[in-house]
Amino acid sequence: MRSVVRSRPGRLITAFALTVAVATPVVATSASAATTLTVAQALAAQDGRTATVTGYVIGQPTASSTVLTSGFTADTAIAIADSAAETSTGRMLYVQITSAYRTQFGLLTNPGLRGKAITATGVLTAYFSHGGLKSPTAMSLGGGTTPSPTPTPGPTGTVPGGDYDTTYYASAIGKTGTALRSSLHSIIRVHTKLSYDQAWEALKDTDQDPANANNVILLYSGRSQSKSSNGGGANDWNREHVWAKSHGDFGTSTGPGTDVHHLRPEDVTVNSTRGNKDFDLGGSAVAEAPGSYSDADSFEPRNAVKGDVARMIMYMAIRYEGTDGWPNLELNNSVNNGTAPYHGKMSVLLQWHQADPPDTFEKRRNQRIYERWQGNRNPFVDHPEWATSIWG
Repeated sequence: MRSVVRSRPGRLITAFALTVAVATPVVATSASAATTLTVAQALAAQDGRTATVTGYVIGQPTASSTVLTSGFTADTAIAIADSAAETSTGRMLYVQITSAYRTQFGLLTNPGLRGKAITATGVLTAYFSHGGLKSPTAMSLGGGTTPSPTPTPGPTGTVPGGDYDTTYYASAIGKTGTALRSSLHSIIRVHTKLSYDQAWEALKDTDQDPANANNVILLYSGRSQSKSSNGGGANDWNREHVWAKSHGDFGTSTGPGTDVHHLRPEDVTVNSTRGNKDFDLGGSAVAEAPGSYSDADSFEPRNAVKGDVARMIMYMAIRYEGTDGWPNLELNNSVNNGTAPYHGKMSVLLQWHQADPPDTFEKRRNQRIYERWQGNRNPFVDHPEWATSIWG
């Protein structure tokens, strides 16, 4: 009797198919690479690079969204994940098992491997039209995926990158100004691109109310609201583009229009009030969003999320630099940016960033996006001091 794991709608991670050269495999008892990636990182880096990945064996992939967890039919492929209990194929990496490794790592021959940790080195590229690792050059049992490190609070109460400094941010550490900006762009531009429909599911996860798993916290309103009340009706919540999608005219296109690092749940009416206004101080109180204010050309969010807003705007300016067919986004000091690819008001956003450092909710959100959805991080949540280094 075979068990099948199927991905939930909107949760399949799609990879680009690349042509790779098949190397002659050598059976190895240990994998070697400078840095071992998690499955989430490997899924976000499907660009033909060679990498070492550690994960837990879930089953045998037979199609882009189907993984057998029993009744295995071949020794040619395994699916691994960051959790041995994973059920979503969208969070699994499909690993090709070439002939040299089948007697040790094929599930037909070794069904007891299910749930075990393995480490594999190979080419990160599409397999079964899904995020994969092909042409392995080393495979070994063991390793396991260690929990993400908990950063140590700095002297001001902000949170530095912790152990990510030696892995994810390694190429940026020690740099300042233009060099830092360029390095951060190269790091965070590698990520899984979600569809606009997938953003609904992502926000239900990333913005979950810590006190009620059935609810999300609305950004400007601060209200805890049922996850299921998303939509377009009065008092529903919808997907707020913190970097207004008209600023650069990217709309809801896959990429900047669906990047969850700047999408947040918000009350439909409040979202409409904010519209595409830049951020600044002052205005009239916004109904249904206590502590928020708005006037003809700007919007001021409640104090508790002022820094969150600033860091989301900063992320977008670094992530989208005019490559990949997307606009070159940048901060400026205007509050009348319209469809230009700018967002303000920079001087106020920098003040908000300093006054409202990352809190537990924002840090958890950053980690969740990294581990489960996009595979990239907001560097200004991990290293708040980098904002001053780049923008002064």
